[in-house]
Amino acid sequence: MLQKLDFFDYILENQSPESLLADATQICDTLTATVLRDLDIHNYCYDPKEAVEELGLDEELVHQLVADYVAQVIRSVVQFENYLKSLHSSQQNHTNMDYTPFRELAHKNLGVARNLRIKDAEKLLYELMKKDDLEYLVICLEALKVCAIKLNPECAYDTIKLIHIKNNL
Repeated sequence: MLQKLDFFDYILENQSPESLLADATQICDTLTATVLRDLDIHNYCYDPKEAVEELGLDEELVHQLVADYVAQVIRSVVQFENYLKSLHSSQQNHTNMDYTPFRELAHKNLGVARNLRIKDAEKLLYELMKKDDLEYLVICLEALKVCAIKLNPECAYDTIKLIHIKNNL
């Protein structure tokens, strides 16, 4: 179950932003058409015009905010993965499973996704806040990662590289 949590290692081995986008699109399509089909996010494509119209912001600012959101999600994924590993360990050891930090992080990211009108992220983050099934949470997190990558693959790639550099200092 937790092997999916090593996605960033795979990215750093042999990816470019273009191939990262292709892989993310394929994974997203597979997950949203099968395990996550009930969320009705298959073939979802973000349109910044909704945020532009509803928030009264110019499109360039919305694109910058989306890039900031992508970087935030990619950084949050590292925390989500650590929380999931801790939850998995608690489950294996039959100790109390405290979902609170995991759910608080999901809630923080959900607010940004709602503000920017990113519908697939809203649904995935809501699932991360409400569900207890660890395998399902791993799948939702995987989908959240690839959906964020699809929004801005260059920003996602740069953020992943930066995380890797910081971790190796």
